[in-house]
Amino acid sequence: MAPKCQSPLPPQKKKPRMPLGPEEISASAGLLKKGEKEQQEAIECVDEVQNEIDRLNEQASEEILKVEQKDDKLRQPFFQTMSELIAKIPNFGLTTFVNHSQTSALLEEDKEALRYLTRVEMTEFEDIKSGYTIDFYFDENPYFENKVLSKEFHLNESGDPSSKTTEIKWESGKDLMKRSSQTQNKAGRKRQHEESESFFTWFTDHFDAGADELGEVTKDDICSSSLEYYLVSDMDDEEGEGEDDDDDEEEEEDEDEGEEEDDDDEGEEGEKDEGKEH
Repeated sequence: MAPKCQSPLPPQKKKPRMPLGPEEISASAGLLKKGEKEQQEAIECVDEVQNEIDRLNEQASEEILKVEQKDDKLRQPFFQTMSELIAKIPNFGLTTFVNHSQTSALLEEDKEALRYLTRVEMTEFEDIKSGYTIDFYFDENPYFENKVLSKEFHLNESGDPSSKTTEIKWESGKDLMKRSSQTQNKAGRKRQHEESESFFTWFTDHFDAGADELGEVTKDDICSSSLEYYLVSDMDDEEGEGEDDDDDEEEEEDEDEGEEEDDDDEGEEGEKDEGKEH
């Protein structure tokens, strides 16, 4: 037997919401203030924890700095020995700069002067964080009197970078800075497409020490891995020879396949001729 359908309830009018009384308003405000208080306490606790993390990070940085200073002193005798050996290799400094992708674009005048470069040394300041010095050692040359050209990179307490360099004592009529400027003016439109760097322009430039890419490259690559960049051309030659050998082998294989195909064609033609004779 089917259940009887219940008649729908008649629509009821909603009672208007009564405004909160003073006691209810006070209780609601208390809950809000309580939530805000808990939130503020949580923020303060997070700040304390973050300060502790920052303190540990700073302590770790100081420990790392001490280790780096110790290691730097241990490395110095080896760098000195390497510098003395490098001085015996002709054009080592120039070759290293030319082989590096970020220092290869040097003017021809610079290349001639850099042939007299015997070695490059980098020395961190005592606290390391405040900067470093790059020393370029030269043999006696017709361009300038200096035996050593030094460029210092400083970072003060506020984090602002700066640099200063040795004054270059140019020989009469050999100032490559002037010749570099003249070359740039003569190059005109060509230089709009391909901008050449001048080593000595970089050396005397103090405009933006913080964006000194050449200084960073010299410090991190040229000074620390000079042999790697000196040997780049030799490694490229070896790779080129290997590719040539592979090409020769492929050509020989193609020739052998061609000869086999010719032999097969000659055999087929011979069989056809014999068939005609019969």
